[in-house]
Amino acid sequence: SELWKYGISGDLPILLVKIKDISDIDVVKDAIKAYEYFRVKNIKIDLVILNEEKKSYENYLYDEIQNSILDRNLGYMQNVSGGIFVISNADKNSRHIIEYRANLLINAHLGSIARQIKDFEEEYIEKMKYISNEEESKIGLEDETIREPLDAENLKYYNEYGGFSKDGSEYLIRVNKDERLPTVWSNIMANEKFGTIVTEGMGGYTWYKNCRLNRLTAWNNNPVTDVPSEVIYLEDMESKKVWSMGVSPTPDNNDYYVTYGFGYSKFMHTSCGIYQDLNIFVPQEEACKINILHLENKLAKKKELKLVYYIKPVLDEDEIKSNGYLDLKFNENNNLITIQNIAREAKDRSIMYITSSEKIVSYTGSKETFLGNGTIKNPESIRKIELDKKNSLGKNESVAIELKIDLEAFERKDIVITLGADENMLNLKDTAYKYTNVNNAINEYENTKKYWKNLLGNIKVDVPMESMNILLNGWVLYQTLCCRMFARTGYYQSGGAYGYRDQLQDCIGLKYISPEFLKKQIIKHSRHQFVEGDVEHWWHEETSRGIRTRFSDDLLWLPFMVAEYIRFTGDYGILDIETNYVKGEILEKGVSEKYDLHTQAEEKETIYMHCIRAIEKSLNFGEHGLPKIGSGDWNDGLSNVGPQGRGESVWLGFFQYTVLDRFSRICENYAKGKLADEENYKLAHVLEENGLVEINSKTEVERVESGKMHEIKENGLNSRIETEHEEKGKGQVVTEISKNTEVERVEKYRGIMGKLKRALNTVAWDGRWYKRAFMDDGNELR
Repeated sequence: SELWKYGISGDLPILLVKIKDISDIDVVKDAIKAYEYFRVKNIKIDLVILNEEKKSYENYLYDEIQNSILDRNLGYMQNVSGGIFVISNADKNSRHIIEYRANLLINAHLGSIARQIKDFEEEYIEKMKYISNEEESKIGLEDETIREPLDAENLKYYNEYGGFSKDGSEYLIRVNKDERLPTVWSNIMANEKFGTIVTEGMGGYTWYKNCRLNRLTAWNNNPVTDVPSEVIYLEDMESKKVWSMGVSPTPDNNDYYVTYGFGYSKFMHTSCGIYQDLNIFVPQEEACKINILHLENKLAKKKELKLVYYIKPVLDEDEIKSNGYLDLKFNENNNLITIQNIAREAKDRSIMYITSSEKIVSYTGSKETFLGNGTIKNPESIRKIELDKKNSLGKNESVAIELKIDLEAFERKDIVITLGADENMLNLKDTAYKYTNVNNAINEYENTKKYWKNLLGNIKVDVPMESMNILLNGWVLYQTLCCRMFARTGYYQSGGAYGYRDQLQDCIGLKYISPEFLKKQIIKHSRHQFVEGDVEHWWHEETSRGIRTRFSDDLLWLPFMVAEYIRFTGDYGILDIETNYVKGEILEKGVSEKYDLHTQAEEKETIYMHCIRAIEKSLNFGEHGLPKIGSGDWNDGLSNVGPQGRGESVWLGFFQYTVLDRFSRICENYAKGKLADEENYKLAHVLEENGLVEINSKTEVERVESGKMHEIKENGLNSRIETEHEEKGKGQVVTEISKNTEVERVEKYRGIMGKLKRALNTVAWDGRWYKRAFMDDGNELR
């Protein structure tokens, strides 16, 4: 943000040229030519020229710099994003920040750019010379080959790569360096503030709070190479053989067995007489990823191993943005590595950490040190006695820690490696310390598996097709909750945002395991509705930024889901919960969408009124009597059907009819009366013939006997109903509802339903099929 006062965003690479003497102006001219060439090639950079000439009346150097820019006809590119910035008389602190942020620094007094580039190359080559005299590691080699196919007879729907366990709760995979999957198969493990994706090759990535805005390790969307950003390397110190715990990036000849379960992933492998069983999981509540590595020495002799845990750190949207700004610290007393992105504002910084149950012997934060002349498949640092203990600040970063492990003959040992994040250092240390204890990690692992098993076991589906049973009894609900609601990411798409319609739709099935999921999502989404009735199409909670659009269906999902929640639970009390709206600029005519900062508005109303505002906003009909489509209905691909404001949607007509039908009944029942009990405001009169909830007489008798039922005063219905929550002296007053207003609203909605029905079954029907839409120009989309 220190760059912003000069108009420099900091989002683009910066080429910095420093000049003191007018005699060096040719270097500036060459830099301007380079900038011009980059522009032709559509390579966007900021060229910053730091004028360090001493203050004088004449300003000869400043004038010469300006003339050099004008000579190339680039005056219009000054002080714009991706442009040229001339900075004079900067203070020492500002100069330091600009130099630190620059991707390439040219000092004009050191001679031509060509000469300086050559000097950079020579310096780099000198630093990267390989100076180790140790015997080179035997990367990925194995004297014997151990391969054992999966037990296909005990797997369901085996496909030569893998299959489901007998009870369907796990998926087992076998791979090796010669037999890979046709594409990446991944598993997601997450809670509401932390998560990770792993693939069969231990690829994937990890994030804290937002899978896009705050990635801890690098996201690599490449199903062909599946380059991992987190690797566990093992080296047998006797044979010097090196291999990785996953089939990527450094496999040996042996098989790798992978198991995906609810809330965990397991990797099994054998090398050099050592059986390895790695269990990965994310705890129910804590922001960390725990690796429990179980080792067994199958030989009658002692084995010495080196373990290197490598990550490609990010702490931002991607590693390009954070490269050079990650500050690594090692706390030897706590056996703790911490990393922070100092380029971020202090309030937005989180602290990533790595710790282990074994002593961290050495570490590095330098990519050049770790890889050397090698690659991630055969990093040069594996060959060295220990890592160099360098910070990552100002360097191309990779973070690696080294552990030394001794196993006596036939000994078994468990090692825990934890990767996590927090904003608070004390909380971070508490969590890190907790999982340096192996027993704590194992107990939490078992608790996590039990949590998911119990939660997903709340519903049991039994249909004649076994494959459908396997999916519905656990996997579909797990993916919906863990992937769609908590993570909001997949291997191929890493979004991190909440979609107004998306997450509301996702949670509709979660009501079967807990209606609270649906209720919480309704409340959350109501806070992202504008007071005008429309809503954010999607948004990031962490930044309060989202996109306002003319999508015509988004806003209607709120009343639709509220009606669904009440139908399922009978809990009318949700309608009385008050939430704020958001505020933002109204879209100008001809503008279909705008991404902007949307802050909380002062206006605050009940969920009931949020729904009413959404419905009222949707009542915008075209010449055929169908609702206008705007920039799209549920089908995002129809974005060019009605951007001019005349196009109409047939699908939206059906959806709108359904919402009006369901919510008009809620309006009727809501106006008739609300009763309070200890749990929430609930409807306590028996609904009319077409009501949404059936309440049997036994339930009503029990409610009366328990003293929870209050008498509804029929005389009060003609003016207004006012119910006070009197239990425990809370004295909370429910929003006043006018019966006359609600009656008029119900009549209005049912009148619109009648018109919609006629339009849908006449102009929208072609004799065989329903049309899709009517476009701005009057053409029909079928």
